[in-house]
Amino acid sequence: MLTNKMFWKAIDNLAAANNISCSRMAQISGMDITALNKSKRQNAYGKPHWMSVGSLVKIMKATNTTWAEFAKYFPQERQKP
Repeated sequence: MLTNKMFWKAIDNLAAANNISCSRMAQISGMDITALNKSKRQNAYGKPHWMSVGSLVKIMKATNTTWAEFAKYFPQERQKP
């Protein structure tokens, strides 16, 4: 099952794979440089913030990443014993 934490880790991994910060990735994607900050990943009440598909597409275009490639950046789920 995909979790909010896994989703944001994939964003972080994509930035790292491109040797850029999340702020720089947001900037080259045409978003505010704070859009991918850790502080924006949940609201003031601790509820997870899920990025819109439109924002994700901007990031993928800016980093020349396909959907299949992006999927590889998700951390592996833990196997239950």
